[in-house]
Amino acid sequence: MGEQPGISRRGIMLVLSSPSGAGKTTLTRNLLDQEQKVALSISATTRTRRPSEIDGVHYLFRTKRQFEVMRDSGELLEWAEVHGNFYGTPREPVEKALADGRDVLFDIDWQGTRQLLDKMREDVVTVFVLPPSADELKARLERRAEDSASVIAHRLQNAAEEISHWQEYDYILVNRDLDDSFARLRAILTAERLKRVKMLDIESFADRLLADLKKMAI
Repeated sequence: MGEQPGISRRGIMLVLSSPSGAGKTTLTRNLLDQEQKVALSISATTRTRRPSEIDGVHYLFRTKRQFEVMRDSGELLEWAEVHGNFYGTPREPVEKALADGRDVLFDIDWQGTRQLLDKMREDVVTVFVLPPSADELKARLERRAEDSASVIAHRLQNAAEEISHWQEYDYILVNRDLDDSFARLRAILTAERLKRVKMLDIESFADRLLADLKKMAI
């Protein structure tokens, strides 16, 4: 979707951010299922690997020292410390994917988004997902039946901080209906893929087209 035969392009770094419960995880999963040229960015972390997790698939599990070396040598596009553990995005696989014309999907918060924008603004497209209301956000968190009342209250507090940064994003999706929001997300991706700056061969293609037309006119 959004590809033009015969014209290559550089990939897009598509960032999705939202407060917990707004629907970002489902939108991310659906996009990965239906868009073959979109890959999820795999973060490096110092967090202990859970039994169900696979190194290199869910995360790149690293020691604290290994992570610090990556961070200090400029190998990370963004990083943060969360609950005593480090998380970050390795630069090399992202650069390779973009050069190959593949899009990379990021599920990160506003702080990580700022870091990506500082380093690679021309490649980044940012989308913030909002819930339809505060009441609905709370109801969604409660329907999960995964967290205690105190944890839900903490998530709602964090949501206020996260939502306060919505104006920093290129696109805003108010997720009232999941199908509608997903359709709009795919439309955003299609539009960004079609932008001239993403098409590496468009100048030479246009020049050849003009030259051929001029020959026909002679």
